[in-house]
Amino acid sequence: MRVFCASVATETNTFSPLRTDFADFAQSFYAPPGEHPETPTLCSAVFPALRKRANAGEVELIEGTATWAEPGGLVNARTWDRLREEVLDQLRAALPVEAVVLGLHGAMIADGCVDCEGTLLEAVRDIVGPAVTIGVTFDPHSHLSDKRVKNADIITVFKEFPHTDFVETGEACVDLTLRAARGEIIPQISVFDVRMMDVLPTSRHPMRGFVDKMMALEADGSALSISTIHGFMAGDSPDLGAKIIVISNGDKPAGTQLARELGLELFSFRGTTKPEFLTVEDALTSATSASTGPVIIADVWDNPGGGVAGDSTILLQAALDTNVANMALGTIWDPMAVRLCHAAGEGAEFDLRFGGKTSAHAGAPIDATVTVLKVATDAVQSFGDSIVPLGDCAVIDVNGINVVLNSNRSQTFSPDLFTNLGIDIAAKQVVAVKSTNHFHGAFAPVAADILYAAVNGPYPNDPTTTPYTRLTRPLWPIVEAPHEEALA
Repeated sequence: MRVFCASVATETNTFSPLRTDFADFAQSFYAPPGEHPETPTLCSAVFPALRKRANAGEVELIEGTATWAEPGGLVNARTWDRLREEVLDQLRAALPVEAVVLGLHGAMIADGCVDCEGTLLEAVRDIVGPAVTIGVTFDPHSHLSDKRVKNADIITVFKEFPHTDFVETGEACVDLTLRAARGEIIPQISVFDVRMMDVLPTSRHPMRGFVDKMMALEADGSALSISTIHGFMAGDSPDLGAKIIVISNGDKPAGTQLARELGLELFSFRGTTKPEFLTVEDALTSATSASTGPVIIADVWDNPGGGVAGDSTILLQAALDTNVANMALGTIWDPMAVRLCHAAGEGAEFDLRFGGKTSAHAGAPIDATVTVLKVATDAVQSFGDSIVPLGDCAVIDVNGINVVLNSNRSQTFSPDLFTNLGIDIAAKQVVAVKSTNHFHGAFAPVAADILYAAVNGPYPNDPTTTPYTRLTRPLWPIVEAPHEEALA
């Protein structure tokens, strides 16, 4: 069986002051055909999964491009055109194939194209025809359009947030796609529109129990696959919001009924799923008064994983103003400051301006006398089996606070972001991270406590006030009873 695979992925915050072009893909991750590393990236786990099948003699694998850009603003048209046509040309050259497997994100929006993944899947279907099986993986923070459902045979989505199961999701997509291509199963996709936009971390209840229920239903044969699209509130998409996907084995009515039942259960959780969000002041007070450390403070809205810059200084400035010490913060994105620290060298003490460069809503730049504790080139952190580049980095000390400055935007995934740069977080009372929840899996085992600080900035975190222009469906919390309004 000949199988083609490719991966083009990013998450687009259409309200971000940033813009995304090919340089962002090249800087984050770009692997031409045959050059994908052994370790997966978040959206390219289908590559190692298919290589296992190829090594076992099960398939003949034809690899296309795999690329990922750190979440950012609108993708420019020339970059989208280049990457789309690159993959489509590779597919045309690979014909004939019996299956196509794509690792996508699902929230990519380009200048002139609101539904990049749907457009790509439609083009793939036009090339391969109706008899070829198409499988795709998505991140749950994405937009599920009818065009995607119409043109894919298999859709699997990370169940966990944090996305600790991205490898398993890629393997499941590959398995189901190959089984369908061999005629062993007859996949039927059912979708229920939950009509809700909320933050749905699965590290806590009620979402923990909901994910466990989805997996139990898969295990007992109620469905081949069950997925939840959470939605991505920072993307101005007509398909914004949560949806349930059920793939049944030839029984569309049963799948549709199960999707509806699960969707209404998910809707009943509205407004109860988020952790407690504290003010910056309350988070710092709680963390510094705790009997033991490290206490993790998540700066949830200045999260580069949500497409913003990650250079907000608001939390750090509050810590400096209240004389917090024995603290580490990672990261502040500032390539210029990193360059100056590398030029000064380790041990240097000098006046540095850093942070607060890309938005009027992320705090002012900080001017301070700093000591350069560490400089590193091509620094990395881990996210499960994935290696995440941080670019050149510098660790500076500012009045007893260790701050990691990086040149490649990235949210904080793992404690090794700090330990790789010589910071012992176990010795810190407070550790501040720029992440919404992806940090949780790796930090929870070493944290005395985890606090979430809601620091308002450039990320649009309230759907009731976000100026969406493409949304035409009723959606909670914008509409209190969206299902009733939809039926009216």
